[in-house]
Amino acid sequence: MTASHIPVAATRPWGRVRRGQSRKRVFGTVGFHLSSSVISLLWFAPILLVVVTSFRSFNDIALNGISSLPHSFTFATYAQAWKLGGLAQALTNSMIVTIPTVLLSLFLAAAAAFGLSRYRIPFRRTILLIMLAGNLLPVQTILIPIARITQDLNIFDTLGALVAVQTAFGLGFYTFVLYGFMRSIPTELQDAASIDGASPVRIFLQIVLPLTRPALSALGALSFTWIFNDLLWSITLIQTSSKLPTTAAVLSLQGEYVSSWSVIAAGTVIAAIPSAIVFFIFQKSFVGGLALGSVK
Repeated sequence: MTASHIPVAATRPWGRVRRGQSRKRVFGTVGFHLSSSVISLLWFAPILLVVVTSFRSFNDIALNGISSLPHSFTFATYAQAWKLGGLAQALTNSMIVTIPTVLLSLFLAAAAAFGLSRYRIPFRRTILLIMLAGNLLPVQTILIPIARITQDLNIFDTLGALVAVQTAFGLGFYTFVLYGFMRSIPTELQDAASIDGASPVRIFLQIVLPLTRPALSALGALSFTWIFNDLLWSITLIQTSSKLPTTAAVLSLQGEYVSSWSVIAAGTVIAAIPSAIVFFIFQKSFVGGLALGSVK
């Protein structure tokens, strides 16, 4: 067979297609990373502005503007925010409200989700939708009625009022998420435990609740952030300055005529630290737990 009769491999068109696809894939990957970087920078810019502002002096901001490059660096703003805002007491108040509220609301939501997902309760879907519909109600429309109710119950201007209100308003969403998660647990585990003589309470506490730990961790981090950073209910139900949570205490740093933006920014950074710590601790189960609960 001569050289002129040697068959030519028919892979050139496929090679061109593959090269074209690889170029599109590279361009797509580069474009995705560039757009993601730009969006990340735009999202991070306000946070960076607050952090930088917290280290600037009052004279620097007054002379050059809050959006200018910093001409000073000081830690005195954090000391002023800590002292003027009473952040030591405010952080304590926030923890007194947040930790019991998270534990109580998650336990009640888990118990409700267990009953609705594992037993044939009449109108259980209707009950679940009614609980979830409470989160769609604008909070601003019920501020005054809730305040009047707390006054009638003699718990107005107490941290217990915040615990009760935050627990009630978060219960519907937490139950909805845990309901979807618990439905994914095989019923054979419950049937086997029932045959062995386990009561529903024991099945819930020793079998279902440990298996729900990923969703509980995700909801715990989410609810901690919501409750700790809440401002509206704090300024509605609390009037005594020594009982104010952190966000309301930071708001009190704003003056009536002149505001020291560096001190306010320092107080904002201090207030954000606990939520950031909780998020980084539970970040592995945060997205995964919510995703598992949303597929049912």
